[in-house]
Amino acid sequence: MVGTFYESPSPDDDPYVKEGDIVESNSVVCIVEAMKLFNEIEAEVKGEIVERLVDNGELVEYGQPLFRVKKK
Repeated sequence: MVGTFYESPSPDDDPYVKEGDIVESNSVVCIVEAMKLFNEIEAEVKGEIVERLVDNGELVEYGQPLFRVKKK
């Protein structure tokens, strides 16, 4: 286990991204909490978010895909 996936900065906020959103290679797409540190995760490519592959609050591991992105 590496950490916990969060789709938004707080439970009352909208998700950073949703299906159909266009992201740049430096867009924040989620937060992963690891050992009480909240790390903003940035997109690695420019493209369209096609699918979120994990649920909010789900445990994720190093190297695990979090989103499916169609490159632009």
